[in-house]
Amino acid sequence: MNFGLAWAAAAAAAWFPIGIYELPKSDTELRRLREAGFNLVPCGPEELDRVKAAGLRCWVHLPLESGASPRLRQAVEEVRNHPAVAVWAGPDEAVWNFTAFSGLFRSGVHKQAGEWWLQTPNAVTYAETQARKVLPAIVAGARMARSLDPASRPIWINEAASSDVQYIREYLPAIDVTGFDLYPVRAEKPEPATVGDHVDRYMKIARGKPVWAVLQGFSWHLIPGSPRGPLFPSLEQSRLMAWSSIAHGARGILYWGTTFLRPEDGAFRETLLEVARELAPLEPFLLAGQVPGVRADAIEHDGRRPPGERGVRVVARRVGGEWLIALVNEDNRPQMAVEVSGLLALEGRTLHLRGGGNESVRGGGFVTRMTPHQVKVFQTRR
Repeated sequence: MNFGLAWAAAAAAAWFPIGIYELPKSDTELRRLREAGFNLVPCGPEELDRVKAAGLRCWVHLPLESGASPRLRQAVEEVRNHPAVAVWAGPDEAVWNFTAFSGLFRSGVHKQAGEWWLQTPNAVTYAETQARKVLPAIVAGARMARSLDPASRPIWINEAASSDVQYIREYLPAIDVTGFDLYPVRAEKPEPATVGDHVDRYMKIARGKPVWAVLQGFSWHLIPGSPRGPLFPSLEQSRLMAWSSIAHGARGILYWGTTFLRPEDGAFRETLLEVARELAPLEPFLLAGQVPGVRADAIEHDGRRPPGERGVRVVARRVGGEWLIALVNEDNRPQMAVEVSGLLALEGRTLHLRGGGNESVRGGGFVTRMTPHQVKVFQTRR
């Protein structure tokens, strides 16, 4: 195995990024992000010192799609010795942009909307032509960036939730972190629980590499050209998307779209800060492996589970003698009896619920009730 790739993969797994696609101009706002628990922001060479002074780390975008070019060399060499740089980021949604991107229809490359999904000869030929140029360039660019970086920082490429698997796999061996963006809270049909489905998809794609989930930091009505109505994710929906991502295996969470927020959207911005405040102190648990044998089973009041539902996911993590148990109701209906089992190691101990309340472990588990899309986070230490 390539030692540089192995080292970078280990580095990517050694912390849990809570990131935001925003770099406030105000140092006060930058420190506010850090105090809330965010630890990763985007930045360029001129912003590295202020990011470091605020106690944050940053990702730097690299033009990997230009291949092993002088432009890429300059971009790496300009910042490679700065301690604030934590991650190299490649082109955003690289595969999506030459396959299913809606702009291909608007620009006339595709002759009809959704042409990629129909696999027409025109769409397939265009994608193959672009792939032969873009994907080898990304691989060569990643190889150059790695050779120039004395700290062997991880290389991350974010894709669209439904980007093509075959093409992603062509550049996957050259990078360290993959992942996707998904913004499912829409006025016409909010579906926050679908985030977990896409984490599952990328866990299959990733072949053991970390998956980062880029979640919704905006309302669709703020996006120029969007026909959708106003609907910001609630705190409950934002917690659901974050914890569902974690429950399905994500190793990092970031938020896109906050640059569109207006001063009057401060309540929603506070929602994202609250999620970061909850997650950041739990980083040791978020990095720990799932405790085997812990289960969460919904016992239906009528003995039947409605078809097509996701049920309740459980996050069970142990660090030393302390435990974290998070339950995620991915169904938009109440669960009147969720039985958590496999907790014999905690027999007789009290689990403290975030927000108040507790459960006692008896017979290797406990039973609790959950409201629609609720997240319950229990810890052995209050």
